[in-house]
Amino acid sequence: SSDAKGRASVVDVGGKLVTHHSAVARAAVRHGEKAFKLMSQNQQAKGYALTVSQIAGILAAKQTSSLIPLCHPLTLDKVNVSLQLEESGWFAAIKATCLTSGRTGVEMEALTAASVAALTFYDMCKAVTHDIVIQELKLLSKTGGQRGDFQQAT
Repeated sequence: SSDAKGRASVVDVGGKLVTHHSAVARAAVRHGEKAFKLMSQNQQAKGYALTVSQIAGILAAKQTSSLIPLCHPLTLDKVNVSLQLEESGWFAAIKATCLTSGRTGVEMEALTAASVAALTFYDMCKAVTHDIVIQELKLLSKTGGQRGDFQQAT
C-alpha cells in the first residue's frame, strides 16, 4: 500500500473483523535424473533434502513479515509444507498450506513457505548438479477476507 504521496505504508487492518483465512501455494523444483535418484535414496552430502526443506518452509512462513517489508506479522494457527518426489519429470512438488484467524490473509506466508522450501531443496541438490530450475511458484487457493475466496484454474 502507499499513501497520497506514493510512500510505502502498511495497510491499516485495525477495523477489519477477525476471520478465518487459509492459503495454499505450490512450487516445483526440477533437478534431473541423477539428483532425483540421490534424493530419493537419501544419499546427498547434506542429508535428507525433503525433511530439511520442509522445516525451512515452515520456518519461513513464520518469518514472512520479517522478509516481506509490508506484510503484517501474523499468528499462524497451522503451517504444513509437503514435498513429493515426482519421477515422471524428475522434480520435487512442494505444497504449503497456512491457516490463521486474523484480520488479514496468509497468501504471502504460503508463498514464502513454498519459495524457501524450493530454495532449500536447490541448496541440497547443488552439490550434485546446478541444472536445477525452480518453477511454477503460485497461489493455488485462498479463503477468507474482503475479496472472498480464490481457486487457481487448473
